[in-house]
Order: sequence, then structure tokens, then C-alpha cells
Amino acid sequence: MKIKNNPFNMTVIILTIVFFNLCLLPTSQAEPVLAESTLVVAEIIEQKIVIRNVTFVDPANKGKSTTANLVITNKLFDLVTQDDVDISHDDIIFDGQNGFILGSLESGQIANFMILDANPHDNIEALLDTKKHVLLAIHNGVIIRNNLKAESNISALAEQKRTKAKRAGWLAYTPPPIVLPSNYKDANWIKFDNDYFSTILIGALALDRQSWQSQDEASLAQVGDLQDFNGGEIRALRFGLAGAIKFDKPWVYMITGATNTFDKGFDTNTTDNVSVIDWRLDIPTFYNTTLSIGKQKEPISMERLMSMTFLPMQERSLVSDALLPSRNFGAVLSGITLNQQLTWAGGVFNNWLEDDGSISDNSTELVGRTTWLPYLSEDENELVHLAFGLRYSNAKEALRYASEPEFNKSAIFVDTGEIDADNSLTYNLEASWRKGPIWVIGEYSKNKVSADYLKNPELSGYHVSAVLSLTGEMREYNKRSGTFSPLMVARSVEQGGWGALEVSTRWSVFDGSDGGLSAGDTAIFSVGLAWWLTPKFNINFNYRWIDLDRCSFISEACDLQGKSSGFNTRLVLFL
Repeated sequence: MKIKNNPFNMTVIILTIVFFNLCLLPTSQAEPVLAESTLVVAEIIEQKIVIRNVTFVDPANKGKSTTANLVITNKLFDLVTQDDVDISHDDIIFDGQNGFILGSLESGQIANFMILDANPHDNIEALLDTKKHVLLAIHNGVIIRNNLKAESNISALAEQKRTKAKRAGWLAYTPPPIVLPSNYKDANWIKFDNDYFSTILIGALALDRQSWQSQDEASLAQVGDLQDFNGGEIRALRFGLAGAIKFDKPWVYMITGATNTFDKGFDTNTTDNVSVIDWRLDIPTFYNTTLSIGKQKEPISMERLMSMTFLPMQERSLVSDALLPSRNFGAVLSGITLNQQLTWAGGVFNNWLEDDGSISDNSTELVGRTTWLPYLSEDENELVHLAFGLRYSNAKEALRYASEPEFNKSAIFVDTGEIDADNSLTYNLEASWRKGPIWVIGEYSKNKVSADYLKNPELSGYHVSAVLSLTGEMREYNKRSGTFSPLMVARSVEQGGWGALEVSTRWSVFDGSDGGLSAGDTAIFSVGLAWWLTPKFNINFNYRWIDLDRCSFISEACDLQGKSSGFNTRLVLFL
């Protein structure tokens, strides 16, 4: 945020005079002051100065201010954020005492600013008598005037540890599909806040370029020519509003939409041009529990609960797409207990509001999931996550399990067709291990279909992924929902860094042939690379090798083992 062209049009001149005068102070005051008497040579080792609780005044609206934390690394302005700042024992930490900042804050540039104890937009004396009002002054990245007391690193680290667990993020069991940016930006046009409610515009655009690389004769007989699917598409175009109604315990709301033509897994039985993805209201109830009402994700699988754009791979595994539904209408009660080591969620769903017929004419689902952290290191760098999910459907509507092979631009590879069943029962097992930038995750799902004429078939599958952040960032764990955050960006290209780089591999298997069903069996190996240039923009690449065991759709041949492979490039931009 660069302060310029405000009603105090002489600010730059005054700042120059102020800094000049400060430099002429007696030696005892003009020497650089770093954490009382500690001096660090920035060119030799990394020096990070963290100034907490600084007030930023909106130049366009002098009555509006924002409190945030400011970070300077090696004399360069690095970050302004309202999130907690990760600190270490070597960092220098000040409490800004809610002082008002004035100066130039441009990412990657030498820091030049000062913090005043009064708002200069309301009190011009703060600029005229800087000796009295300056709390901290930094010139060319060096502290030349300091009236702030440095915080103890030990105390700050302890406070960080205490507050980190309290940052549950969104009140809802499933966070919004698009997270809000951490950096303090001039983004008033997409947000609104008053004493009664807040709202922010959210959106994302994903562009794909698909290229099928190989396909043998058996695969051609099974699914047709995959070259017909080569080309680009708008994979996802999502938009909406999210915010809070400010009761004593705030209610969180979210309304998001997308185009059915461009996205998968929202409303697969409809053909509208625009589909409402979520409309949900999250209400805090009792004993740290939340009631979520509306159209939302069913709580049964981490891979389903996390936003597609934040997963290590571009698409969910085939077993998740085939067996686990996306969104449904219902109510979910969720909570967290055992010192934030265990979560639980349970809900009832029925899609009668969008489908024809009454509640009794449409399928009703009972869904639940519980997660457990059997191990969490003291610094929360390493953890083990386990979870179990269960879903029952009375199958009042015909069941169908079908999916592409983890590429959106593809023919359907597995398909049961419509099944007239009495009911179905699905269970899902999860396990994750994360240590710093390393993350290993796996899930197993099995669906039991009660249909005597098909010999009560069971469909199952699993996927295992190994993920590594090459730039060292760690995916945070959301204790309230039992899911992992998107990959953080420690230093974006806007800040002179390389962004965040993540490599991933996945092995996924689906068994769709059992009893009287011959939907097809698959084994898919994938590799991926994701480059987050900034928290709002990334480019990623996926390559997959696919084995399919299925009959031909153009002949009676059934002893076919089809092989194919493909490559997809995706650009993702967040609002």
C-alpha cells in the first residue's frame, strides 16, 4: 500500500524533512536501534523485523482504518497481513501500539516509513512535532528512531503457539472454496463491512489445455478416439459472496455459483447454464458446535471437502468422483473436542428442492465423518491424521456411478449405468502424515449396493499421494474441519521471490466390476507440478498413465486392457 495523492499533498516533502531532521539528532538517538541494543548485519544473515498492531488509514476514506502486522526482511518491505506472522528466535518483534503508519510500502523495496501515535489525517501536529509523536522511524531499511519496546521472543513464540490453535478460520465445517487473501491490499471494491454484517466478493477462473499423448487399440475400442478431446476449455468459473452476520456469535453465510458447462461435480443431473454451488448459513449453537443449513458438501472425505483448486492434483481421484457425491441440500451439525484433537460432523440430506417431487420421492442420505489426531508434535510441524466417514442412501432414485479418468476433457471410462437398488452404504477411510513440507495422504472407499438382481455388488477404490513443497512451505492443518489448507506462499514473485513450488505423485485404483456390474476397473499413476507465483495465481501441470479393464462399447469383446496417457496444463486466477 503506497500512500500518495491524499489531502495532505505535502506529505512527501514533510516526510523528507522529518527524516532529515531525525538523521541530525544527537548520536545517542540517531544510531540504528534493533531490539534494544542488539545489532544484526542484514547482509550476512537474514534479518526479519515484525511490527504488530499497526494502523493503516485508507487515503480515500480518512475515517476508515485497518489494523495489521508488518514485516521487513533484510531492510526490504516484505508483507502486511492481518494473519498471524510466523516468527523465530532470531526475529526482532515490536508492538506497534496501534500507531498510525505513514510512508511508502512497496513490496520488495527498501523500507521507508514512520509510525505515529496520532492519526496525521486528523492531527497535523503529529507531523509538525515528530520528536513528540514518532513511535518508530525507518529510513533505508534501518531503524533511526525507536520509542517502541521490543517484545521478548520467548513470550512471542509462546503467544503464537497459544493463538495458532485458536485460529479456526471459518466457523463452518467446510471453509469457503476460495480463501480470502492474507496480504493487505487496496481491495475495497470487493468487500463491505459495517456494524451489522460483512461481505466479500469471491471468485476464481481456471483455464485448461488438454493433450492426449497416447492410446492403444484396446483403449480405442473401449472409449473411442481420445484425440477428439484435445484442446482448451474454461475448467471452472466460480463467483459468489461470503461474510458474517454480526450477532454476539456471528453467523457465517456463503452463496456461490458456477457454470455447469465448465465445471464437474456440482449438479451432474441438470443442464442449466448457471448452477448455484453453495448457499449455506452456519449458525453457532452450543458447546463449540455449528449447525450448517443449505446446499453444501456432504462431510465424508477430505478430498471431497477440500476445494479442487487447492488439491495437490488438478482433479480428484476417480474413486472419489465415482462413489462420493459433491453437494446436496441438507443440515450438518459439527463440532470439535478433546483439546482440538477430534472433530465430528453428521447430517441429513435430500435434494427435493432442485429435483421434481417431494422429499419422500427423492433419495435421503445420512452422512457422517469423524477425524482424529493421534499424534501432533509440540511445534505442530509433524502430525498424523486419521478419519472415518459413512454415508447411507435409501436409493429412492436410481443410482449411477460414473467418471472420467481424472481428466475433465475425456470420455467416460467407468460407468455402471442406472441401478434400481433398495439402498446403498458407503464408507471412507483416511490417513495422512505431514512433516513440514512433506505430506502423504491416502483414502479408501467402498460402496455396498443392495440390489439382489445384480448380486448385491460392491464397488471400491483407493488413492495414495506423496506431496513435497520444493520451496519449503508447509500446508497448515485445519483442526475444525480435519482438512489441510492450500499451499502457503512464503515469498511471492511480487515480493521478489520465486513463489511456492509443489511436486506430487498419486496412485489411484478403482474396482467397478463386481456381482452383476461391469463398470470397468482402472489403475492410474499421476505426476504433478504446481507453481504458486502469488496466493492469487498459479500454473500447474499433470501427466497421467491410465490402465482400463473394460469391455468394448462397439463389439462384444471383453478381454481388453486399454492403455492411454495424457497431459494437462492449468492456469488458476483468484479474485
